[in-house]
Amino acid sequence: MDVLVVGAGPVGLTAAVELRRWGIGCRLVERLPQRLPFAKAVGVQPRTLEIWDRMGLVRAALDAAVPMRGQLRYVNGTEQPRTDLALPPEVPYGFAALPQYETERILEEHLIRLGGRIERRSELVSFTQDDDGVTSRLVTAAGEEEVRSRYLIGCDGAHSTVRKGLGLGFRGGAFPEEYMLADVEVDWDLPPGYGVRALHRGEDGRVDDLLVCIPLPGRGRYRMSMLVPPELSAAPAAPAAPAESAASAAPAVPAASAAPAASGVAHGLEGGRGPALSDVQTVLDRLSPRPATASALRWSSVFRISHRLVDRYGDGRVLVAGDAAHIHPPTGAQGMNTGIQDAYNLAWKLALTIGGTARPGLLASYDAERRPVGEEVVGRTVRHAAEGVQADPEDPATLLLREAQLLVGYRDSPIVGPPDADGADGDSGAGPAPRPGDRAPDCTGLTGEIATYPQRLYDVLRGGEHVLLLYGTDRESTGGFDELASLTTELTGHQLTSYVILADGARPPAGGTRLPVYRDTRGEFARAYATQAGPTAFVVRPDGYLGTRLYPPTAEGLTAHLARVFRTPRPEGR
Repeated sequence: MDVLVVGAGPVGLTAAVELRRWGIGCRLVERLPQRLPFAKAVGVQPRTLEIWDRMGLVRAALDAAVPMRGQLRYVNGTEQPRTDLALPPEVPYGFAALPQYETERILEEHLIRLGGRIERRSELVSFTQDDDGVTSRLVTAAGEEEVRSRYLIGCDGAHSTVRKGLGLGFRGGAFPEEYMLADVEVDWDLPPGYGVRALHRGEDGRVDDLLVCIPLPGRGRYRMSMLVPPELSAAPAAPAAPAESAASAAPAVPAASAAPAASGVAHGLEGGRGPALSDVQTVLDRLSPRPATASALRWSSVFRISHRLVDRYGDGRVLVAGDAAHIHPPTGAQGMNTGIQDAYNLAWKLALTIGGTARPGLLASYDAERRPVGEEVVGRTVRHAAEGVQADPEDPATLLLREAQLLVGYRDSPIVGPPDADGADGDSGAGPAPRPGDRAPDCTGLTGEIATYPQRLYDVLRGGEHVLLLYGTDRESTGGFDELASLTTELTGHQLTSYVILADGARPPAGGTRLPVYRDTRGEFARAYATQAGPTAFVVRPDGYLGTRLYPPTAEGLTAHLARVFRTPRPEGR
């Protein structure tokens, strides 16, 4: 077996789906007997929707989610300026809210379509690794099992067995406050699609009461977060709620889903203690901006928050992702989305490595690229939790793009660049030119030679492998494109697809081309990618980031870049 993935939350499912999509054999094990019906992580960022687009499951997510249009804010009962989540028109997706159990359902169904499955009631208890692979010991419903795999990925959460087994540092701290979560319906008349943040400041200016509501699919349904009252915090572990009625009692959090008592990390849902509907109503009576009655309590829990980051994202053939690598406040809905990007970044590198086409050391770029992202997210969410998002020094437009995770990039990565490959320092008119390591922007208005309707660039990029985009402005500039495409195909072991994009009005090369051709009829590609006056080449990685841009494109430049990622092929006959 190639890869054992431990943990079937959104991060582990993403890793398993992507590995299966690349044709890599993997097993996905999960200690829980079934998917938990809890709306824990609910915010889905635009960048995650772009990833799901490339994975081929975004339509199912869009059908199940509700839009997040903004946030209504209140301080001591006084309405503050509302926040509208409006992104630039070239961004293909907006913000969404989707309960975590729905995210897991969509990913699991996609995994099944690819021939995979979750092996439930299967818990990793220990592992050892050597130069050739990893030996893992599982406890399953059928007994103990020893599993041999080439790699092991720990997506097993804040209390990760994999992280502990590697002996990774996990430095950070915990917030003293306890919170309660509740999934309820409420009858207020606030505009749909908007979150609600209502807080109370005491005479010293400190926040002493808090209500945060995120809309969920369903009429008047929200996931609410509140401070835990002292009497509930002091209560011993017990059934979820007082015996008021079946309608007002919250389902208890199963012990298997709660934080292990001896983990040393106070983060996540706490088993056994579920606030009652009356606890939620008490907070609404104090802080709701409109008179409101809560009903239909679906589930509730008490939870704690820590902020921690591993000192490295893996060791040898064992790697960690998601909450196993970083935990932090839920401010801005960054956690699950960051973990999904961890898994997405790792999967294609692992696939090339296992397939034998990766340059030795490619996997080391996983830590080099993702650990700085985790460090930034932990620091930002801790700062926002303490001071509020509005206290961030960035201008609102930049802050919104960062919260949407559209500014995540890898300019300092050892496998992109070089940064001055084309000397493009100008501005495209819509923003700075995207550099190697930046997210590859989308655009519309591309027409093919047969399908004449306008298409998105992301439609062209969808598929999961490296893509070479060769942009031409006239017949002379495109003359060598076929030769460059043949070279890159050889250098990557057929792990790259090439396309020609012609400026509107440009003629194709004399004698035609064997490459698919798209015409930039609206000039949107030229603006989004800040193309120069002549031919330009862009290599887009499987995770949707620019590997390099070359002006003009040369065989030497492409060879130098691809050698950062791919093993140099041996000459024929050797």
